[in-house]
Amino acid sequence: MSSPTPTPIGVVAHYNLLEQLEPAGPGDLYRARDTRLGRTVAVRLLPDDYTADRGSLLTTARQESQLSHPNVTAVFDAGEHEGRVYVAFEFHKGQSLRAEAAGRPMNVRRAVGIAVEIADAVATAHAHGCALRGLSPDAVVISAKGKAKISAFALAAQCGFEHNGADARLSDYESPEEARGETADPRSDVYSVGAILYETLTTRRPLHRGASAPSGSNRGVPKQLDPIVLKALAPRPDARFQSAAELAGELRTLLAVLEAPDAAGEEGERSEAVSVGLGRIIAIAGGMLLVVAGVAWWVLGL
Repeated sequence: MSSPTPTPIGVVAHYNLLEQLEPAGPGDLYRARDTRLGRTVAVRLLPDDYTADRGSLLTTARQESQLSHPNVTAVFDAGEHEGRVYVAFEFHKGQSLRAEAAGRPMNVRRAVGIAVEIADAVATAHAHGCALRGLSPDAVVISAKGKAKISAFALAAQCGFEHNGADARLSDYESPEEARGETADPRSDVYSVGAILYETLTTRRPLHRGASAPSGSNRGVPKQLDPIVLKALAPRPDARFQSAAELAGELRTLLAVLEAPDAAGEEGERSEAVSVGLGRIIAIAGGMLLVVAGVAWWVLGL
């Protein structure tokens, strides 16, 4: 017997709003039911002060509906309802990256693995002509299966998160050039990915004038990771990785290196165990030979 459908708390277009969620961004976020397709989605209603740029937002959101990537929440629909812009996208049970980190340094492999997934998603967005801006641990959802998903709205947000104090934290990961009011480009998003990785490793946000090596704050961070993170966080765009794909490639290579010591260590432990076992066998065999020789000498000497 199926459970009864919850009573809607509101309606937006053909979506029955079922539950209000923590927004982690501008406007109101809801878990909703698509009455046409019978599926659960997330619906974000943007604030009234976004209506001036509704044309650009709708165009971008609809453009994102064509983007498919395993680390990006799919955009299903965008439109207007009673004068407000809404975006409907894939709903995931999970938590934000910030919630998973919980204010503590993450396991290095886990942090680097998540950064690879984020950088891959960013590279795909860039290939579709989309600049993210506002990318932060709040805009990254960790699904129930542990995969990183960039919030669909992060892709549609062209005008930043500057409207009120609750949303301002999402702009803390902007690049130095964005903070100076200069034009952002894909390398600006590279900085944001680096800033997220830096915080998951150290619990601190990098300084725009230049970050310190993450291994200096967390002794568990291997030295090989320092130059990759610092290059992503370079104050000047031309000193950074020039694309998110390049950053993802470097991190993926390092991840393979980080996995190698364990395999070597396990192999070493097995080799050591075999050596110890052989040593014991040889020692026992040698002892037995000495006993036999002693007995033989005693018998022959009689």
